[in-house]
Amino acid sequence: MIKCAHFLTAGATVLAGALAITSCNGPGSPGAQDTTTSGNVAVSVDETFAPILQAQIDTFAKLYPNAHVKMSFQPEEKVMLDLINDKVKLAVVSRELNAEEQADLAKQTIVPRTIRIGIDGLAIVLNRSNPDSLLTVAQLADIFTGKTGSWNQISGKKGLSSINVVFDANRSSTTRFVLDSVTHGAPLTSRVFAATSNPALLDYVATHPSAIGVVGVNWISDRDDPTAMTFANKVRVASITSRPNPKPNDYIQPYQAYLAEKTPEQLAQDPDLQNYPLRRNLYIISREARAGLGTGFASFVAGKNGQLIFQKSGLLPAQMQARIITTPKL
Repeated sequence: MIKCAHFLTAGATVLAGALAITSCNGPGSPGAQDTTTSGNVAVSVDETFAPILQAQIDTFAKLYPNAHVKMSFQPEEKVMLDLINDKVKLAVVSRELNAEEQADLAKQTIVPRTIRIGIDGLAIVLNRSNPDSLLTVAQLADIFTGKTGSWNQISGKKGLSSINVVFDANRSSTTRFVLDSVTHGAPLTSRVFAATSNPALLDYVATHPSAIGVVGVNWISDRDDPTAMTFANKVRVASITSRPNPKPNDYIQPYQAYLAEKTPEQLAQDPDLQNYPLRRNLYIISREARAGLGTGFASFVAGKNGQLIFQKSGLLPAQMQARIITTPKL
């Protein structure tokens, strides 16, 4: 059976999310120089999400020509430091603030606001010549820790050399996710290195038959984006499952239907359903002390237009309800 995701706008949820980031101080507060649709604001973004956030800012700028959002794309750790050190008013990352970061902001008498804006999937990318495109989470853990060092240990097929693991950058959110959710704290293999960027990672995997890489799916999922499709055509996206004894149909890719979280009741009723195991939330975190341009941009991303951009890009909107429809295979 084929699972398709359709989306219904949750108007009340969008409004609540947009308002949750506003401050008690309005645009008329002393020293105010911008509004929710004009002025200047700096935003730091986890570079894993560069394509989707660039699409958001391009649309926002067209709607509000007097709004100037200066966006920088960096590894997650640098993004959070920029937010804590007041170099930016907004951060876009795949985690919420930790206790130490909350304490640092509290010392500055800052009350941060967090909105979940989307659900992302990490894509495991392989060279197009690699025949081992069906992988379990347990196999990934062994690959990332070095327990499995060559591809013939996966399928017994010869021809590929030792596995090279590549991430987008040092201290990136993808590396943290793998350590937290795949290897569960076990250190990474010595045969791992960081590329200079996500495009560099995709180029490396495309030209090295034994490589395996981890990228945010928005780099390869937007079928209307020629750049994304160029990247997608260079590599092979592995199908993943967390099931211990999987059948061939159990392996899935980070499509919207699988990014949508299913309840335990849904999973119990339909054995074909499962959650993509490498999924994560995407957040905007604001330290803005008044309802300025940062608030306006965050509200846009969390609102209807911004959520439609997520839907189009292949990610799952956070503020829309997904309805899973099963259709028979042809």
